[in-house]
Amino acid sequence: MPLSEQENKLDVEPYGVIIANGAACSELLLNTSLSKATMVVVLDAAIERVVELGIKPTVLLGDFDREFNFSIYKEKDPEIEIIHIVNQDKTDLEKAFDFLIEKKIRNVEVLWATGRRSDHHFANIACLVKYRNSLKITLMDDYSKIYLLDKKYEKWFAAKTIISLIPLGKVTGVVTENLYYPLENEDLDAGYRMGNSNHVINDGIVRIEHTSGDLILMECKD
Repeated sequence: MPLSEQENKLDVEPYGVIIANGAACSELLLNTSLSKATMVVVLDAAIERVVELGIKPTVLLGDFDREFNFSIYKEKDPEIEIIHIVNQDKTDLEKAFDFLIEKKIRNVEVLWATGRRSDHHFANIACLVKYRNSLKITLMDDYSKIYLLDKKYEKWFAAKTIISLIPLGKVTGVVTENLYYPLENEDLDAGYRMGNSNHVINDGIVRIEHTSGDLILMECKD
């Protein structure tokens, strides 16, 4: 391997993919995420669906509380690491985040974490706040890309891209640039004033700033 390729490989930051047990995504999205992964963590009984798709995960993690015989997957694949965590004070997704922090993997994409159980869906989005200082987390499905914003954020978007700004609690001092419905030092508050279904005006940089609070951005498509 040429030295430049070796250096590039060494410079690649570890990338984790977590496969939860919600609604499945398209094969294209799944394969795109897996192609970037240095570690693939599957949560609990999702392993049954993952194996059917021919995916070979790095880690199977969960509380295995549904009479789920996880040992058969170790027999099928001796290289898989099985982590059994009984602690009921955290969700399996939170346990997976903790595990990736221990492994010093900061960038994480989470698949199959939306759809199906609405309580799980909501909890998965809300827990982005808890890990804001430890991980860079993106929840992905076929219709949305969901992540928590820093106080100052900018990114290039194509015109007409649907963007929703979702406050978790109250968010103050929101300022936007290049969005059709502009916000100029305004507040968003969950249940009172949301920022749903905005969209990008022109191809180019979108800037979003806020003073305080936890602000989720959802890149959406129909």
